Amino acid sequence: MGSKREDCTSAAAPVIRRDPYEVLSVSRDSTDQEIKTAYRKLALKYHPDKNANNPEASELFKEVAYSYSILSDPEKRRQYDSAGFEALDAASMDMEIDLSNLGTVNTVFAALFSKLGVPIKTTISANVLEEALNGTVTVRPLPIGTSISGKVEKQCAHFFGVTINEQQAESGIVVRVTSLAQSKFKLLYFEQDANGGYGLALQEDSEKTGKVTSAGMYFLHFQVYRMDSTMNALAMAKDPDAAFFKRLEGLQPCEVSELKAGTHIFAVYGLALFICALVLVSFHTAFGWF
Repeated sequence: MGSKREDCTSAAAPVIRRDPYEVLSVSRDSTDQEIKTAYRKLALKYHPDKNANNPEASELFKEVAYSYSILSDPEKRRQYDSAGFEALDAASMDMEIDLSNLGTVNTVFAALFSKLGVPIKTTISANVLEEALNGTVTVRPLPIGTSISGKVEKQCAHFFGVTINEQQAESGIVVRVTSLAQSKFKLLYFEQDANGGYGLALQEDSEKTGKVTSAGMYFLHFQVYRMDSTMNALAMAKDPDAAFFKRLEGLQPCEVSELKAGTHIFAVYGLALFICALVLVSFHTAFGWF
């Protein structure tokens, strides 16, 4: 009798997670770039696209993605370093799925979860990442100060090459992508590897802002903040000043980086579950944008 109760107790015990640093095979003092490099290699190695008949690889891929979601976020990394997994807010750890590995039925459920407000982050298809690493993607030149519109199919990426001079690099640039159809997408930034391929360095998921979805990257020499755009329209109409200051309370810092003069590679990756992402891509120098 006692052994049976012990078995039940052990079966109900929570799953023990591995140390994220151990999963990614990096040290605790690793730089952000070293963590990104380790994640890219492991994500490609265990990606479901490459391991269709290997359930173990699929679980390892999820573990790698989960570990990277902690170590790539400065606040989550700080919390984990100070007190382990218990310090992390479980509600903030969004579900991450790979659309390229979903059948029709599961895609329907993913779409329903998304519409119900369940935060679902999506991984990028291994085929897209591998083509970029091999340098076999088509890169369309796009001058600073111009915009382009078009459609991006689900799980496909359109690549753009932006060349900036010393003066533009000094001023800083802003990259903005908008979907008038409110489609979901990712804005990606790639760094050129020694072999001529492109490795994923930064990514931003689109967010609903008013009547559109949008994503932006800021390569500046000063901090930029994002204002909460979810304020109720009725509250705005009733007391605009109070509503405005309420929105200011929700200011969030955007990730800001710097670019050197040269050609830089960006891409828009389609995440729409059933429709194409109609997007408008624009590149502006900072002083031309604000």
